[in-house]
Amino acid sequence: MQFFAKTDQGKMRKMNQDFLFATKEALGVFPNLFLLADGMGGHKAGDYASRYLVESLASYVTESSGESPVHCLDKGIERINAELYSLSQNNVNLHGMGSTLVTAFVEDRVLFLANVGDSRAYIFRKNRLKQLTKDHSYVEEKIRRGEMVRGSKEYYTHKNYITRAVGAERQVAVDFFEEELEEGDLFFLCSDGLSNMVDSESIAQILKEKVSLEEKGQALIDLANINGGKDNIALILVNPFGKEQGR
Repeated sequence: MQFFAKTDQGKMRKMNQDFLFATKEALGVFPNLFLLADGMGGHKAGDYASRYLVESLASYVTESSGESPVHCLDKGIERINAELYSLSQNNVNLHGMGSTLVTAFVEDRVLFLANVGDSRAYIFRKNRLKQLTKDHSYVEEKIRRGEMVRGSKEYYTHKNYITRAVGAERQVAVDFFEEELEEGDLFFLCSDGLSNMVDSESIAQILKEKVSLEEKGQALIDLANINGGKDNIALILVNPFGKEQGR
């Protein structure tokens, strides 16, 4: 397994509220683990929320034993959601904070994913890109119900409104996904600072290139900035089978 993980402030934001954690080594009951969060709230609250979420969840799973990784993730996110919500209620500087979260780990050639909010997971297989997670956002939920057209004026007006975030409510619902992996697959986690700034066709074109994983990842971040860099950018790009394509 090989991975590239990086956050970038982008061109417009005064601080970076994206935070990530990535390891291909065993951690508690996890054979590997990738976490990516995009904070929301005031100037300091969003940064605090994403960092607290990722660091606390990584610490929680490190101590895990005797349970399935999926169950561990679900319990850990639930606990940290309660902690963040309590902090936001008791500290005026943190009021209204929350964070998206997308997580991944690979076990026995199966990719396990969990998400809250609109940070995403994609798989790149046979030169085709597919989103694996479903956004918890106002526009995507309206689209799934057939009540909005993607690319419409209403879509762009409400595009940044998310309907779930860790720490925003007393309780949080987490979605889980599984995907059987095949030789040659790549997968990645990203914040909306990448997915909103780089279209799927351009992402696929970069991932097709016969260059190193690091060069692919950096090219995606660079293109998000070239296209405006309107938000923080976070990316974890993973080759689960550990062979550099094209090398």
